[in-house]
Amino acid sequence: MEDFTKVRMVEVPRNVVAGHDALSSVREMCEGIHTGRTGTIITGTRTMEAAAKDVLGYMDGYDMDVVQVGDATVENARIAEARIREFGSSFVLAVGGGSKIDLAKMVSKDLNIPFISIPTSAAHDGIASNRASLKSDTGSRSIESASPMGVIADTGIIAKAPYRLLASGCADVISNLTALKDWDFARRLKNVSFSRTAYTISRYAAESIIDSCGLIRPNLEDSVWLAIKPIIMSGVSMCIAGSSRPTSGAEHMFSHMLDLKHPGKALHGEQCGVGSIMTMYLHGGDWEQIRDSLKTIGAPTTARELGLSAEDVIDAMTHAHEIRSDRFTILGDQGISEEVAETVARATGVI
Repeated sequence: MEDFTKVRMVEVPRNVVAGHDALSSVREMCEGIHTGRTGTIITGTRTMEAAAKDVLGYMDGYDMDVVQVGDATVENARIAEARIREFGSSFVLAVGGGSKIDLAKMVSKDLNIPFISIPTSAAHDGIASNRASLKSDTGSRSIESASPMGVIADTGIIAKAPYRLLASGCADVISNLTALKDWDFARRLKNVSFSRTAYTISRYAAESIIDSCGLIRPNLEDSVWLAIKPIIMSGVSMCIAGSSRPTSGAEHMFSHMLDLKHPGKALHGEQCGVGSIMTMYLHGGDWEQIRDSLKTIGAPTTARELGLSAEDVIDAMTHAHEIRSDRFTILGDQGISEEVAETVARATGVI
């Protein structure tokens, strides 16, 4: 049951612009949200060429600094924050993939300044969320961060990124279906906080991707257009819930365990998609629909396609519950045995 006695502020993106040549709206968006005239672009080497240079060209009349950083780590966040303080910026433009946007989220929260999310790819649903994936020697973990003040998703730019990234983003959103089952499961058994609005938006996003999966193909900007709106809405559902619950359950624990034990083998969304096949089987739901949708889009559905062995998958499923002891899922408090993990993986064709 939802708690109607609590008071909570919900921060969601104020402006969203998506479509062809959307990048040209960056100056207008900055003016509309009253960012001030001094800002910093957080980007990377490749994304500087892909979009950040064009962003600079559109920011005529603004005093802009550029910080090129790597992964979303505490160290890189501190580097960016020091530069922003020194330059005196009153806002941040995050131009890049997930790590650059995650860094901007952390910086925005720490410095209490707005940021605009400008993705150059759509490999997961963090484009519009208030959660950042923080990387460290012990793997990655989701932390609360700032919501973007605005989102500019230029479909022409995103379409130039490798198609694998878009397929991964779609897989990440499809995996909402099992995250939502876990959330409802925890609501019923553990009385965890629940938002029907966030639940509905997250489910709508996943079903939209599934409904359009036959039209999402490589080298088509129209495919980005079909995928980007549900990917953004999936992120918004987290903002509304105030947590990652609408989009992150046991399938994400599986992915994070793979990141910890087998880093760099596959993309986050790809791993979540495969994890979702297996966790939907555990829920007794329509795991075939998830598998078939992933196949249609061109996302992995097997351990081999993730670059993993059968033993890798069984081990990750067996230990996935250890990632977050505070998040109750279909895996339970104690996890599942190797025998159950192998049975599930074989029954679904993952191994």
